[in-house]
Amino acid sequence: MSSEDSKLGAVVLLSGGLDSATCLAIARAEGFGALHTIAFDYGQRHRHELKAAAALAAKYGASHRVATIDLRAFGGSALTADIEVPKDRPADDMSHGIPITYVPARNTIFLSFSLALAEVTGCRDIFIGVNALDYSGYPDCRPAYIAAFQQMANLATRSGVEGLATGQPAIRLHTPLIDKTKAQIIQWGQSLGVDYAMTHSCYDPSPDGLACGHCDSCILRRKGFLAALVPDPTHYVPGHPN
Repeated sequence: MSSEDSKLGAVVLLSGGLDSATCLAIARAEGFGALHTIAFDYGQRHRHELKAAAALAAKYGASHRVATIDLRAFGGSALTADIEVPKDRPADDMSHGIPITYVPARNTIFLSFSLALAEVTGCRDIFIGVNALDYSGYPDCRPAYIAAFQQMANLATRSGVEGLATGQPAIRLHTPLIDKTKAQIIQWGQSLGVDYAMTHSCYDPSPDGLACGHCDSCILRRKGFLAALVPDPTHYVPGHPN
């Protein structure tokens, strides 16, 4: 990355979860001085993540935006429709098929918004915390998808077209976590000083934002802390072992 790129800054998709918080810390560590974070209020049942995103953005001194998109208009997911969130699924089930917590076209929608933000802020770099290992069932977390979106971004935007024409760096998607295990992500984040107690990952939290401990996201998060040999700072509902 050139010093000019760091001056331009970077856009970071910030859900408030463990992965996106780590991405934010990585973007800061890579020297991007101006950080522009974007979160989405899309009708998700776990809206507590938005508070976490705002707090994380403030900690890192990022310019933070929340885009409101009501994906409940389409439904089709346990996160945006009256569909029960799966609980206590075995690892084999989580590694096969596309889970009901997949939100149709979510990353395509989110990346499109972040692309618009990048153009407005003059950024060439966009960070997203997709992971193809722990969330292998999500089609919009695969490397092939990211590569295809980056190609589209450089074809469909003024900054992409003008950048390529002048030989300047074009729009780049950064997916530093895409091939990492949850434990590796946590260890990386720890080395960068990420406070994971500030993050929220649960798909089906209590009304006051406590993690259920039984959804796929909670299970993968807890296993990650165990494998990383790092104490789990998650606040669970009463009765769930910490």
